[in-house]
Amino acid sequence: MDVGAFILSAQFPGQGQEEALHRAVRSAELSEEAGLDAVWFAEHHFVPYGVCPSAVTLAALLLGRTRAIGVGTAVSVLPTAHPVALGEQAALLHLVSGGRFTLGVGRGGPWVDLEVFGTGLRAYERDFPESLDLLLRWLREPRVGADGERFAFREVPVVPRSDDTLGERATSAPPVIVACTSPGSVRLAAERGLPMLLGMHWGDEEKAEAVGLWRTSALAARRSPEEVAAVAAEHVSAGVVQIADARPTAAETLTKTMPGWLRQGLDAHVTVDGRQRRMRDPIGYAELLCELHPVGPPRLCADRIAATAERTGISRFALLVEGSGDLVATEENVRRLGGEVLPLLR
Repeated sequence: MDVGAFILSAQFPGQGQEEALHRAVRSAELSEEAGLDAVWFAEHHFVPYGVCPSAVTLAALLLGRTRAIGVGTAVSVLPTAHPVALGEQAALLHLVSGGRFTLGVGRGGPWVDLEVFGTGLRAYERDFPESLDLLLRWLREPRVGADGERFAFREVPVVPRSDDTLGERATSAPPVIVACTSPGSVRLAAERGLPMLLGMHWGDEEKAEAVGLWRTSALAARRSPEEVAAVAAEHVSAGVVQIADARPTAAETLTKTMPGWLRQGLDAHVTVDGRQRRMRDPIGYAELLCELHPVGPPRLCADRIAATAERTGISRFALLVEGSGDLVATEENVRRLGGEVLPLLR
């Protein structure tokens, strides 16, 4: 079982952005001390839902402050970035960290981000596959050129090469994982032989269905059964964790704090083209997350994680640890996750 912390850098009502980022960094540092396997950083623009605009930058900071823990992005939003620039950053972090970096990418949403960064709505609606393919080529090949609808440039050398075999240590390309929120994105990841990151809004049944579709699609794309099994072992399930001696206490912690954050965070998203969108009910969403994920005493949390693994076949987890919105409570949550829950799983 591989259990990591999922860190959104959430700005709760009444908090400043510096406070949110300090809590994020401190939680990440403590995750290694507590014995967690990984830390996953989210990325958002212009909204208090998460005030980290560059997951790779925060990942770089943590890689420099730690020695063993895996660090990943969950996710870097590919439609607002150039795949080559993101590939260069990923290769750099992969090489200087000794292979501890994982690049998670996703399609994002139809937000105003696309206008600000000049990539346009098409980057979200049509060009994600082209961007992903270019990124993968950059991470795997020594020279890359492009002749696509969105990207076209002469062949150039890849520097630094993430799979450099001429140096003192042979390395492979950094792992890439794709956030999947629809059957289309599940098929896209499967066809390219990439593992999935499945969101915390999905329950075990929905995640099991996605895993099944991914396997069928990967085999249909002529991926070997051995490769399918190996890649499937790298799927990641996102969720929420809140540990307390009694389940009502843990659930109350989240249902008191998360709705305010969700309300101001989700409501701040602005669409690029003025399309109408439906915001989740903040109270109902917080209650749903408490029902779906490990919220309660250590034994209950361990059992919930184990049950999800059994039902879905997923053995890697990225669990949101900052749902209380409080630094001291978040630190305790991380310590208890590492000190009281993980031993029950191992």
